[in-house]
Amino acid sequence: MIVSRTKAELRAALATLPGTKALVMTMGALHEGHLALVAEARRRAEHVIVSIYVNPLQFGPNEDFAAYPRDLAADLALLGDVDLVFVPTDEEMYPREPLVRIDPGPVATVLEGATRPGHFAGVLQVVAKVLIAVGPDYAMFGQKDAQQLALISTMVADLDIPVEIVPVPIVRDADGVARSSRNAYLSPQEREHARALSQALRAGMNRSLSEERSDAPNHGDAPHSGVSTQPAASRNDRGEDAASLTGRHESVLTAARAVLDSAPGVRLDYLVLVDPTTFTELAPGATRGLLAVAAWVGTTRLIDNTIVEF
Repeated sequence: MIVSRTKAELRAALATLPGTKALVMTMGALHEGHLALVAEARRRAEHVIVSIYVNPLQFGPNEDFAAYPRDLAADLALLGDVDLVFVPTDEEMYPREPLVRIDPGPVATVLEGATRPGHFAGVLQVVAKVLIAVGPDYAMFGQKDAQQLALISTMVADLDIPVEIVPVPIVRDADGVARSSRNAYLSPQEREHARALSQALRAGMNRSLSEERSDAPNHGDAPHSGVSTQPAASRNDRGEDAASLTGRHESVLTAARAVLDSAPGVRLDYLVLVDPTTFTELAPGATRGLLAVAAWVGTTRLIDNTIVEF
């Protein structure tokens, strides 16, 4: 393993690694979720590069930048035999206040962007810099940060950055809680409370599945509800019209919200069913949505999500 602390050291190290390269960007405090990204990187490329940097631009004035967990020795030990680790300082990444900034667009103003103004601008700033510095063929990002993943994919496409963004599924502990560096902040009791987030998502998914089973038409029989006045374009391949789908959208949210409303120690920020690309309200006839939740458990803010198919 080569550890580079400056961009000059990074360039020199990259020159010794011919062949395809995959990048995993992290802020340290590594866990099994990060290792899933590394494992996918190994499957994709001949060389794996990991960056470890707690980016100050993506933290608000009242957020946990100073307290964010940092343990480089433990992180390096966990990474094992990756080819290269880039560990820059703030002075190396931002030798002066950046004058040119990336505008992440309207998707960055909702949900996480509404709660954390400026967060995604800071994320895209550092992601662009590291992508340019490393020049990987692939870059792995976790689906737990779904809004971040969508924005990074859009930035790469809009700016013609020559890298393939690879989404990697959420890694969960045995109790269903999504792996996150911020889980380290939770007390044992808060950890129990945090299970409510994934339980709410599962309740929403189960509601969708149960309604699909109950609503499924008997093949070979005439539709049970008579002749529909909805145009064909507004019906899906099971013959459901937009109004029916909207009702199912609402029932998914209701089921998920019921879990969170009864959960002790959980203060909800948002629970939404949105378009997975635009993060706007799901269209009435949509057959695929992102069920996303953010909540405070004690003083720790956690996020989670899942795709729901209709």
